Amino acid sequence: MINFVEKIYMSLTPSTSIPLGFNAPEFSLTDVISKQQKSYHTIKGTKATVVMFICNHCPFVVHVQEQLVKLANDYQSKGIGFVAISSNDVVAYPQDSPEKMVEFAANLSLPFAYLFDETQEVAQAYDAACTPDFSVFDGDDLCVYRGELDGSRPGNGIACDGKSMRSVLDLLIANKTVPVEGQRPSVGCNIKWK
Repeated sequence: MINFVEKIYMSLTPSTSIPLGFNAPEFSLTDVISKQQKSYHTIKGTKATVVMFICNHCPFVVHVQEQLVKLANDYQSKGIGFVAISSNDVVAYPQDSPEKMVEFAANLSLPFAYLFDETQEVAQAYDAACTPDFSVFDGDDLCVYRGELDGSRPGNGIACDGKSMRSVLDLLIANKTVPVEGQRPSVGCNIKWK
């Protein structure tokens, strides 16, 4: 019999490895929390911007959700912008609907916008592949990091502390270069494409 951890690893999908240095694709999506349209330029930070593709039900997102809130609370005052985007097909996965996104955001007191990408065009523009999927852009809106939050995964016994992402953000705050070498992809459930 397959246990829970084995089951979630059966659908394990890494983030797409693409050349860094590309400009942050622009978007205009509805924030389920404020009901306002948000764009990359309305959420970006002065030092850096973290664009996260997440969803409500993925066990990999559930595993890191508290650390995402802590990370944003720790870094937003330091010039780091954060945004979360859900691009899953809500017909096939109604637990990821905008109404459920509102509940998810309220339960966690999300300190950043949570946007619904109904057409999935934004996920495609960012080459997002999994949840969670992270891209970090510097103050000039150039991608300098596409990788994991940290080494923790459901069931692997490693504490979820955001170490990898925190190292990247600390470098950007200090106006230092983020090394390309050693960036490990994020992993999670695949985005549920239509």
